[in-house]
Amino acid sequence: MDKYVIHGGKRLEGAVDISGAKNAAVAILPAVLLADSPCRIENLPDISDVKTLTYILEKMGAEVEYLDRHTVLIDPRPIATSGVCADEARSIRASYYLIGALLGRCQKAVVPLPGGCNFGVRPIDQHLKGFEALGCTHSLDSGGMISVKAEGDLRGANIYMDVVSVGATINIMLATVKARGLTIIENAAREPHVVDLANFLNMMGADILGAGTDTIKIHGVQKLRGADYSIIPDQIEAGTYMVAAAATGGDVTVRNVTPKHLESISAKLAEIGATIEEGDDSVRVYQKGPLRRCTVKTMPHPGFPTDMQPQITTLLSIVNGTSMVMESIWDNRFKYVDELRRMGAQITVDGKMAIVEGVGKLKGAPVKALDLRAGAAMVIAGLIAEGTTQVENIQYIERGYESIVDKLAGLGADIYFKREPDRDMAKLG
Repeated sequence: MDKYVIHGGKRLEGAVDISGAKNAAVAILPAVLLADSPCRIENLPDISDVKTLTYILEKMGAEVEYLDRHTVLIDPRPIATSGVCADEARSIRASYYLIGALLGRCQKAVVPLPGGCNFGVRPIDQHLKGFEALGCTHSLDSGGMISVKAEGDLRGANIYMDVVSVGATINIMLATVKARGLTIIENAAREPHVVDLANFLNMMGADILGAGTDTIKIHGVQKLRGADYSIIPDQIEAGTYMVAAAATGGDVTVRNVTPKHLESISAKLAEIGATIEEGDDSVRVYQKGPLRRCTVKTMPHPGFPTDMQPQITTLLSIVNGTSMVMESIWDNRFKYVDELRRMGAQITVDGKMAIVEGVGKLKGAPVKALDLRAGAAMVIAGLIAEGTTQVENIQYIERGYESIVDKLAGLGADIYFKREPDRDMAKLG
């Protein structure tokens, strides 16, 4: 029953600091399993997905100590299992990275089928294809547990991704850093968090070349040592505040970012009519004139990120004219559009395309976050709407956004967190 309450119409102004990247953190934490000594991970975002993963590692036997909200010291040496029994692993998508990490550690893994946001079928066939090429077999039992194991040592292989998959690229990297021989991943994902994981593994002693390109070469090594590492800034959190600044006609400096990671987002906002000024580790977004309609198509990096699609669609819903948004990554990522329609948006969805007729103004209404990024879009909608918006299902939003209420309030938004008593308990009373 917890919700965000937003009184819209406030122009965002000021500066906001971006947290560590969720998508990098949830890959780097499982990678700690590959080390033979403790790892210190800094700039971790204080979000529920990270807390869930550290809890899972602790349940497996790792010694986990939070040194502060954003720094954790993990010693994987006490772990004496190749299985993950914590039910929490079913609640997040990134738990499947434990398969690759456990294969790299002990050549076998038993992990629950992952959960997370539900916006379309997200098979792990590319992951399993990669594991098979390394000499593994796999099975799925009636309880939803995936078992993957190698007969003997993992062997390097040439692996071609049929589709660009961030998850499969990362999982194969985790499994092969200690495999015998050379592994080549072709048609690999190029996202910044793939590069960040490779940098962390290399700091531990791995031999990975080509991360950030479509061909990654991994020469297996016998052991990996612990390392101190600071996670990159979150590209999607930064992009969300950039869109919110443009949508409210604001003037916001987004700090602690890598501007190069934001180029596709900056370019699209500039096309829409926002002004973008890049600093060494900051991006300022402000609006001088009217915003313009445009066409957006999501693509693998360095294209426009699918994780920014709901936010940019929300912005376009108030821009004069007809815009088109094409989703090329996931099959069913427009479910949130029904929530925007409750606020007066005029959006028609045809398969993987949305036609957006700008309405000028949205009206506040009770809405739900249907997944992580759709939830961020509902928050942006509330910021620009007339009247009051209540956003429910905020547990999705808190999977990936640290202190979003405090950060937006610091920019001048009228937003607060509201906790309501459970309805069943209220009836009993």
